[in-house]
Amino acid sequence: MSDIRVLLVDDHAMMRAGFRTILSLEDDITVVGEAATGLEAVAAASALRPAVICMDVQMPDMDGLEATRRIVADPTLDAAVLIVTTFDRDDYLFAALSAGASGFLLKNAGPEELVSAVRVVAGGDALLAPEVTRRVIARFASSDAGPRAVAAPLALAEPLTERESEVLRSMAEALSNAEIAARLYIGEATVKTHVSNVLQKLGARDRVQAVVLAHRHGLA
Repeated sequence: MSDIRVLLVDDHAMMRAGFRTILSLEDDITVVGEAATGLEAVAAASALRPAVICMDVQMPDMDGLEATRRIVADPTLDAAVLIVTTFDRDDYLFAALSAGASGFLLKNAGPEELVSAVRVVAGGDALLAPEVTRRVIARFASSDAGPRAVAAPLALAEPLTERESEVLRSMAEALSNAEIAARLYIGEATVKTHVSNVLQKLGARDRVQAVVLAHRHGLA
């Protein structure tokens, strides 16, 4: 994998320092800058062109949610936003989903989880901590669609293959591509292909939406 340029955004200098120390140990990751507010994050994203932005939520001047919206909406930028939060408020999560964040990680995650998350979103995949996935599913599966919609079959232009169905069920358990590969005894590249096919057939923009659809329509 080519060098992954990372921007760290958090209003606590010690948190940024900790993230920098962890990520700088990796040969394929370079921390190109830091920001302490959402406004600084938007400006730094434009100036530094990072591949991944580790974004806090609660910050002065502009919070991480609005910063994420602006960065994702900018067609000149190609940065994946990884929300790194204490995750004590569900409304932050769903607002960030709507804003276009690519991943969510809890601040109590281990160093190896942070490194893995950066690589996952840099590779174009979405990542959710298992705790986050459960909350997303619980919220959307019980949303205004109602219980009938949860059980209703999903009309697909092309049906999922047996292997794609297995991959979707594993995605619904919040397994990563590596974990799915180990479970199904296939390569990670093959898993990525299956995930891409699943998203296309479901008409889902990312893994989160695919998992929600799977639970709503009895596919998982």
